Amino acid sequence: MTSTIRNIVTVIILMFCMGCNSKKEVKTADKTVMKKELTAKDILGNPAYVAISYGGYREKSREAQPTIAQLKEDLKLMHAMGIRIIRTYNVQSKLPHAKNVLEAIHQLKKEDANFEMYVMLGAWIDCLNAWTDKAPNHEVESAQNEGEVERAVALANKYPDIVKVIAVGNEAMIRWAESYYVQPNVILKWVNHLQNLKKEGKLSKDLWITSSDDFASWGGGDPSYRVKDLEALIRAVDYVSMHTYAYHNTHYNSEFWGVPAHEQGLSDQEKIDFAMIRSLNFAKTQYKNVSNYIKSIDSTKTIHIGETGWASISDGQYGVPGSRASDEYKQGLYYKHLREWTKEAGISCFYFEAFDEQWKDAGNPEGSENHFGLFTLTGEAKYPLWDLVDKGTFKNLKRGGKTITKTFNGDKEALMKTVLVPNTEYPR
Repeated sequence: MTSTIRNIVTVIILMFCMGCNSKKEVKTADKTVMKKELTAKDILGNPAYVAISYGGYREKSREAQPTIAQLKEDLKLMHAMGIRIIRTYNVQSKLPHAKNVLEAIHQLKKEDANFEMYVMLGAWIDCLNAWTDKAPNHEVESAQNEGEVERAVALANKYPDIVKVIAVGNEAMIRWAESYYVQPNVILKWVNHLQNLKKEGKLSKDLWITSSDDFASWGGGDPSYRVKDLEALIRAVDYVSMHTYAYHNTHYNSEFWGVPAHEQGLSDQEKIDFAMIRSLNFAKTQYKNVSNYIKSIDSTKTIHIGETGWASISDGQYGVPGSRASDEYKQGLYYKHLREWTKEAGISCFYFEAFDEQWKDAGNPEGSENHFGLFTLTGEAKYPLWDLVDKGTFKNLKRGGKTITKTFNGDKEALMKTVLVPNTEYPR
């Protein structure tokens, strides 16, 4: 064989091998292909797909809707910190936030083939007379629910590569939601409706349907919630999305929060550190209680955490006058503990929440509901994210034109001056 022929043969063999390798990469390693094929089943419980709750509102009223450009800013920040699935809460016609989030993700995916983000889309459910001057009727659902579910279906069909879960209702069955809660049969009705649409081919068969509610609503607390309609709902959903808030329970159910006698001789920081471990164990216990009940009804159901979080500021019952739970150091410990536990356990945790939102308690700037974010309104990274700033994770990314910096200018000593030992000795 002449050298010329040998060279030609060698080139052909190399081209063939390269073709085989690229084909293999398309099947196993090409992220673009993988993104198209991923379903909720692949994403939920997968530690590579970190979850978070997201509201992009920056002003004191939701009438000021964030722009697509602002939503893109936020999405890039979340993507940089490893978030791959976000949770939204409603698709109400007057509040196009979720619709705009989906469009922002769609645009980012077109602009960057490596951008990957999925959505757990919430459909808001409430009762007759909710949010009006009339007494809420918790036995009858609001007429708006039908349109809300229809809009969620339309968005899921418009963005099937992004919407992987529809959540029917948010804390819609828990009785302390006095302004709007409904009975389980209402949630069951709409879950069954969506499941039927899947069977009829009017929704993707891979779309998962759930409801996201307090641990007690899922049978993990007061036995009075354990009714036949709840049992049917457990069987009807594709998985259970439960909420757990040790933070709020530092006031309402504070047995775990007080410093026990055997810790009284510890330093203040040690007392705080151990209190946050007990807070983690509180969340674990509520998860276990829900799991035990759910499994007794349907052993095949998985349980993920639809919400949990820790506020960094409170001038009320979680602040200095109350349980003294609110500061960035405790928030950082809770975030770290929750992420470590849920990652190890294969639980998706839609941590609440990515950014502070000031509309929730617009009349009280230091109200705790305004301060659950890991970022401040102006884009400062709170203590849970300081290490990411140090690593350059947010380099070249901004919020509202401002570079991402650390709260307290990164001065931990200054931060720790705001951190107080847990308190349970105050008027309730």
